[in-house]
Amino acid sequence: MRTRTSVALVALTVLTVLLVPPLIPLDEQAVDLAAKLQPPSGAHLFGTDDNGRDVLLRSIYGLRVSLLVGVVAALVASVIGTAVGAAAGAAGGRTDRLVMRVVDVFSSVPHLLLGIFIVAMFRPGVWPVVISVGLTHWLSTARIVRAEVLSLRSRPYIDAAVSGGASRRRVLTRHLLPGVLPQAGLAAVLMVPHAIWHETALSFLGLGLPTHRASLGNMIQDARGTLLAGDWWPTLFPGLFIIVPTLAVAGLAGVWRERINPRRRSELTL
Repeated sequence: MRTRTSVALVALTVLTVLLVPPLIPLDEQAVDLAAKLQPPSGAHLFGTDDNGRDVLLRSIYGLRVSLLVGVVAALVASVIGTAVGAAAGAAGGRTDRLVMRVVDVFSSVPHLLLGIFIVAMFRPGVWPVVISVGLTHWLSTARIVRAEVLSLRSRPYIDAAVSGGASRRRVLTRHLLPGVLPQAGLAAVLMVPHAIWHETALSFLGLGLPTHRASLGNMIQDARGTLLAGDWWPTLFPGLFIIVPTLAVAGLAGVWRERINPRRRSELTL
């Protein structure tokens, strides 16, 4: 039941962000003060914000941006983490210890703080946020992949390949990397919700997307004043657009994690 619900929510999210924008083109900067702060109704299902913009449509556009950032950043982080973790695990010895100490150093710095430092060097936009998230979320993937590589190195078929004259590079590319891809893929899926939250937090702080763009973080930031005045819908619905899809992705990842290896749940938790 949980799997079906998660699949349905993920499918609904993807279809919404893919189909609604082309069918209902939206000028993100269009202002209609005559429709300012209208509550949810038949004309505006999620109401309007303090500039008269439709909250539902802006939330869909914002979710599209968040998913783009989340998926691309998760792929970037997974590639970096897989490369670092596989290299450290395959090399072993001093190289492994040195790489993991570097990982520990970066892990000691909060992701959001490091992300703020990175985006501050660029103008607000999607790609600085992607770079920020990608460069701050590869650490857990590196640990997962390294642990899996160390486990695979003790398998008999690895010893047989080495005894047969296979080079270290061949062992890594033909035997070790294929063995860690399921775990690396799971780490990438689990990273998508984290990346979405990271992008939302940066935009909420004014360091992510430009303030005029329809971003979920920007929408919540803009709606703080209306919430204090009792107008709850400009804040509630963008928040639900953050929570529901990320919970659905996390639910799917949890099922995937159990099917890969039920005994190693703790290793695959971000």
